[in-house]
Amino acid sequence: MKRNHKIILGGFGTVVLIFMIVTTILLNSLIIKQQVNQNQLTQEIARVDQENQDKINEMAISMINSNQNVKNQLSSVNQEITFLKASTAEDFSGIIQDSIKSVVTIRTLESQGTGFIITNDGYIVTNAHVITDSQGQIQKVIQAITKNNEIKAVEFIGANQDMDLALLKITGSYDSLILDDSDKVQVGEKVIAIGNPQGFQFSVTDGIVSAIHRPSENGNQYIQTNAELNPGNSGGPLINTQGKVIGINNFKIAETEGMGFALESNYIKLGVNGLSNLFLNQTLI
Repeated sequence: MKRNHKIILGGFGTVVLIFMIVTTILLNSLIIKQQVNQNQLTQEIARVDQENQDKINEMAISMINSNQNVKNQLSSVNQEITFLKASTAEDFSGIIQDSIKSVVTIRTLESQGTGFIITNDGYIVTNAHVITDSQGQIQKVIQAITKNNEIKAVEFIGANQDMDLALLKITGSYDSLILDDSDKVQVGEKVIAIGNPQGFQFSVTDGIVSAIHRPSENGNQYIQTNAELNPGNSGGPLINTQGKVIGINNFKIAETEGMGFALESNYIKLGVNGLSNLFLNQTLI
């Protein structure tokens, strides 16, 4: 072969070799670039998936919170409905039936009034004037008549004349009434008075709170109500729509209708515990 042919063949081989090297480099570069792009794509997909999952979680939490808010709102509405139902005559009658079990008739040789049971073992509170005679002395014979028409002998524990309160005791086990916080009483709320007006046992009158914290000369405070009070109601409970005692019926303005007064329950508690600590060495309520 001639020399110039060898040179041409040698140059062509070099070109082919260079082309193969360049091609290999380009292919490797393309593969690396594809791998980098693939990794970036994988990372981008993972990022998008995480963002979507975060949004789904946020939506789920939002829905849960929304459902809880709805539940809370429904609960609040149900409580309000229950309270409103308690103010209706039908539901109030159920409260009366429960409360009247703890009300008793207090009878002496000279008079008759009302009292109510404040502990399950038979302690009773009433007005002091219910159990005193015309000279202001405590009657020797005192009886309590329960809702079941049981006549029970009464043990006199003590009396606070300034508060017009007396603490009594009968034997047995009974339902008792709970004293509410009279500082929470509001003008206009519905109340009932249970008593024995004119000898008609366990009579009920209803009305509203006309005023609160009416002061007296002896420092006590009274609830004014238009629930009708008559002789025989003295010593009976004034009850709210929750079936709790907010006062003890004391007196009415003579020859004036719709102006009855009840010693506030916080004063009842103060007076009863004063008597029980003095004469029984214990706190009752």
